[in-house]
Amino acid sequence: MPVGDLFDLSGRTALVTGGSRGLGREIAEGLGEAGAAVALTARREEWLREAERGLRDAGIDCMAVPCDITRADAVRGLVDAVAARFGTIDILVNNAGVTWSAPAEEMPLERWQQVLDTNLTGTFLMTQAVGRLMIGRRRGKIINVASIAGLTGNPPEILDTIGYSAAKGGVIAFTRDLAVKWAPHNVYVNAIAPGFFRTRMTESLLERNQARVEAQIPLGRIGRPGELKGVAVFLASAASDYVTGQIIPVDGGRTAI
Repeated sequence: MPVGDLFDLSGRTALVTGGSRGLGREIAEGLGEAGAAVALTARREEWLREAERGLRDAGIDCMAVPCDITRADAVRGLVDAVAARFGTIDILVNNAGVTWSAPAEEMPLERWQQVLDTNLTGTFLMTQAVGRLMIGRRRGKIINVASIAGLTGNPPEILDTIGYSAAKGGVIAFTRDLAVKWAPHNVYVNAIAPGFFRTRMTESLLERNQARVEAQIPLGRIGRPGELKGVAVFLASAASDYVTGQIIPVDGGRTAI
């Protein structure tokens, strides 16, 4: 197969959670640019509609459905709506996530639970619902967005988000185990572990500590816009048909230290 065809997603449908902004929107744009139809979901409809318009203006076949991924009934409704519109779901990107910063000894239980419910349980609910379709069709690509916070520790003055780190570590274990369990169904499960990119979630952290963060990165800088979507297209496409259960850091070499 020619290299261009390996990365071609024409005729495929991708569902991207947390796709209204930041890294999720970048991934959605990349999948659409590779030829996929794209369904976006997020909690806040105003950001979601803006992202939908942007993708459509770029010539990408797109729909947007608000959803709280921590609710099983809402997830089922979302998956049914996307499958009704596009026929099926070939690619799932579990990107939606939240965080809360506080010292571990002071972390409020309700905030810990909120982070795990969204970042880990939400990933499970989405994967379970979409995975049933994929298993039935014996084909699918699942991409979980983890984080280098699930692979390494960080000084509290840089990242003091124990719930986020624990949840992303859970996503990494979930990815590896599910890849083994669903390999006989031809369903691939991989994860991207981004390092530091400028997003709404990291903006205040980088305002305070960008120089210190970059000093820990072998390439000497944080990630730039556009540097994540290529990995997502790779994992969603035939180019990765012998890759499953893997965690790919996109971090400028931070986890190589």
